[in-house]
Amino acid sequence: MTDKQAIRETIQIYFDAMFESDSSKVFDAFHENAKITGYIAERLTEMSVSDFAAFVASQSSAKAAGDTPFLEEISLTVAGNTAVALVRDEYIGSRFLDTLSFIKSDRGWVIYNKLFHIEGSAV
Repeated sequence: MTDKQAIRETIQIYFDAMFESDSSKVFDAFHENAKITGYIAERLTEMSVSDFAAFVASQSSAKAAGDTPFLEEISLTVAGNTAVALVRDEYIGSRFLDTLSFIKSDRGWVIYNKLFHIEGSAV
């Protein structure tokens, strides 16, 4: 498997965590020291992986509700044991643009940082 394929698998696990409201998949996708950061209603929001996992678990499962998943890879660049992906996804009624930075760890490719931007309502 190429590095890009492995990173795409991690992106899918990350998305599935949110779509299924599965906190265990959050821990699978993220490095334990990762940060999740962005603005919600003009307010800076910063979360640890544990905070984000608890938030994901507290949401209703979009999969169980029969929603259509939306995940789009905009770009993916690998530089040695680091990578950056720009993805667009829909979650909790909003369309997000996520900048995901990755490191290659002993567990494989994991997200080390997530910056999110809410583009607007889910389409």
